[in-house]
Amino acid sequence: MRSGIAVIGGLAREVGDIVLPRAVRRTRLYQALVESTLRFLIEQVGEVEGAYAEEPERLPRDFLMRRTAGNGLEAIGLLTLHVSPVWVMAALADVSGAGRQLIPEIAAALQREGILESGSTFNSVEQLLAGLERTSARCAETINTPPLNVAQLREQLAAIRTDAGGAVPSAGEIRSVWRALQQEAGAQGRSVWELSSIMALSAVRVAAARTGATLLDHYRETLGEIHRTGYLRYLAREMKPYAKAAIRQFSPKRVSLTQRLLRR
Repeated sequence: MRSGIAVIGGLAREVGDIVLPRAVRRTRLYQALVESTLRFLIEQVGEVEGAYAEEPERLPRDFLMRRTAGNGLEAIGLLTLHVSPVWVMAALADVSGAGRQLIPEIAAALQREGILESGSTFNSVEQLLAGLERTSARCAETINTPPLNVAQLREQLAAIRTDAGGAVPSAGEIRSVWRALQQEAGAQGRSVWELSSIMALSAVRVAAARTGATLLDHYRETLGEIHRTGYLRYLAREMKPYAKAAIRQFSPKRVSLTQRLLRR
């Protein structure tokens, strides 16, 4: 098995180097989701020596656990982008008049994570959406990652603009929450995207009954809670119901779909 994984992993790496454009292979998203996983298979599972001689630092021994958690959080962040602070505050900033200042900052945070292409300038929410569409198309073609639902983001933006009469917070309030998000991310040693992803996981349960203004209040409460409990403890608490549901799938008491079919 180790021999097979070593050969397959090495072959996948070499084919990727030839077939995929260098611009794709250099993105942080590709490096995080594909390249590091191939390196794990080649170095730690296949036990191939010298394949990454040009990179003296080896992967940590707990890479698999970190990779699983990291990929899960990456997927959560993409699937729940419609209630993520980075998107909701960009949409609210556009309507409130704070977009010229905040949208470039929000875009820069997404560019650092490879969610938006680097080297481009984003000064409006329309440019932000266009950039997300390009990223979504590229990821769907080259990387096994959840697609961004940009159509849903456009619908949400239209709804926020329709309700702009009185439900949108002031530019000062939006700036205040954005600064608090940046400061807390720095205090927790995490990126703005990582912090936004777990805040979105919390917000998705209440978003159906909330407007942009009340979502902003929810972000304030969540940031306060993360500050009190810490990032990892808060993440563990938020993920607990999903982990329990996953574990229940392996319970002998649970009748699986296969068992139901066989009983027929």
